[in-house]
This record gives sequence, structure tokens and C-alpha cells, in this order.
Amino acid sequence: MIRFVRSAALASVAVLALSACGTTSEPPAEAEAPAAATPSADYAQLMDDLRILSADDMEGRDTGAPGGERARNYIVSRLEAIGVGAPPVGRLQPFEAQGRTREGPKTFRGTNILGLIEGTRVPDRYIVITAHYDHVGVNGGQVFNGADDNASGVATMLEIAERLMAAKPEHSVIFVGFDGEERGLLGAKHFVQAPPVPLSSITMNLNFDMIARAETDGKLWVTGTYQHPTFRPILENIPANGAVALAFGKDTPQDTGADNWVEASDQGAFFAANVPFLYLGVNYHPDYHRATDDFERITPSVFQSAVELSYQSFRALDQALDR
Repeated sequence: MIRFVRSAALASVAVLALSACGTTSEPPAEAEAPAAATPSADYAQLMDDLRILSADDMEGRDTGAPGGERARNYIVSRLEAIGVGAPPVGRLQPFEAQGRTREGPKTFRGTNILGLIEGTRVPDRYIVITAHYDHVGVNGGQVFNGADDNASGVATMLEIAERLMAAKPEHSVIFVGFDGEERGLLGAKHFVQAPPVPLSSITMNLNFDMIARAETDGKLWVTGTYQHPTFRPILENIPANGAVALAFGKDTPQDTGADNWVEASDQGAFFAANVPFLYLGVNYHPDYHRATDDFERITPSVFQSAVELSYQSFRALDQALDR
């Protein structure tokens, strides 16, 4: 994830890692709490996906680098194993764009990964579930594994895909593993410029970026309900799972700099294109954009609780929208 940071400590991390990325006061609306989702039999595959994508041999998954290609091949193999098909445009969406580096602008060749599950109620309307699979690569001889940022979001997306193959969604769902997020939302910007379906048919974008480390404040933040207030009543009665609860904010005019996440990750490209969005992610933690963002730093129960909340959020939105 790329977030604008104000503190000196975070600012130094942001420079090193090439980064650039409040609760609303709306009165709560009456809404019926969605039924609890049925969890996976176990989380072995979820944890394997997280561990494999954040391993040293992925070399920080930089855009255009061999490690990024290895991560892409792994994600494609997982989608194939799950049985998620590709949209008519194909599984891969290559792009070329100018992105940021510490040395100045550079042209990157990246590749988005696409999947499609057809919906049962409104198959001509799409929820686009996204998570970027790139990270910042190797800096100063250190591998930046990006376990939370954003192997956790990709693992969450794959878990949701597996569940939706077993219990089909009401909307059609396009899954996108974005490349080039850390270089300036490059893959997301390309997607909205060359979408596989008309933007007018996309009901919303649901973006996952940094899902694992909610122990900082016990919250999985939902950003975007200030811009799209009808989404909040759909989600606000989802109960906490374990030590993690949904929280709403980071999206108001009073949230400035590092505290405003509207354009802090790939949802920013959808926001700019006037496509409704929500972003789910955790707050800053000491390993954000550091070489210490490793698999071993993640508490499995906290991550798994956040994944359950992410899945329940999707199900609630899927059932409520386009009625």
C-alpha cells in the first residue's frame, strides 16, 4: 500500500520504499445484521498462500522483476486450481506505464491477473474484488517481503474466490491481482482505462490491502462510506470476529495526509473514474514498508478474523446491492 505519511519515522520508511499513498459522524441506520458466514474448514491454504507469496524467493515481488513474475505465476496457478475462470479478455492484462522510483521516473512493464465468477441474480452487474500482488522488491541488499503489504490482501482474495466457487455470488465477480501499485497505482489505472467490462456495469470495487496486522488497534478499517454512505448500513452491524472489528473512516475532509486513505491504494483509480469503492485494511504498524514485514510477524488468529470480516462484508454487499 502507498500512503502519504507525516511523521518523521514513517516518512523515512516511505522514501526508502518508494511510497506515496476518522470515523464519520453519520447517524447509524437501522439494518438487519447479515447471517454469519460459514468459515473454511481450516485456514491451511490461506496461511500457505500468505507464506509462499511473502517468502524470500519472491524477492519482494517488484513490478517487472523475476520475483514479481514468480508471484504472478503462483497466483495464476491458484486461480486455476480453485476453478476460477478468466473473463473473455483473458487471464492476464499486460500494461506499460511510467512509475516512480527513488532515482526518478521509470517505465515499468507490469501484468494484472484476472478471474471471473458469474453471478446468480445479477450476472450483468459486477463487483470487482482487488488486491495488489507487487511490493517494493530488494533495497540496500534487503528483501522487502511485504507479508502484510500485500501478500495478506492477495491471500484474502484467493480465500474469497475459493468460497465463492462453493457458494456462488449474486453479482458476477471479477478478481484482479494488480501489479504496480507501489509504483503509483499503475495496474489499477490501466484497468479502469481498459476495463474487461464497461465501467457502467461495475457496481463497486472492493479493495483489500494490508489485512493481516489489525492488532495495532483491533480494527479492520472500511474507507469509502463517506463518499458512498449507502454502503455503511449494509456493513455496520457485522459483529466483531475474535479481536477484530470493522471501523469506518479515513475518508472525510477532516482526515488529511496519512489519515486519508481514499486514494492510498488501488481503489484510488476507481474513485477517480467515479466507480463506487470500498477499501478494507489495517492501520499503520512498525513493520509497514520495512524489510521486517515478514510472515513470522503475523498473528494467525488476528489475520483469520480479518479475513472472516472481509468475506462477510463482501457477502453483505453482494446480497444488498442492485435491488
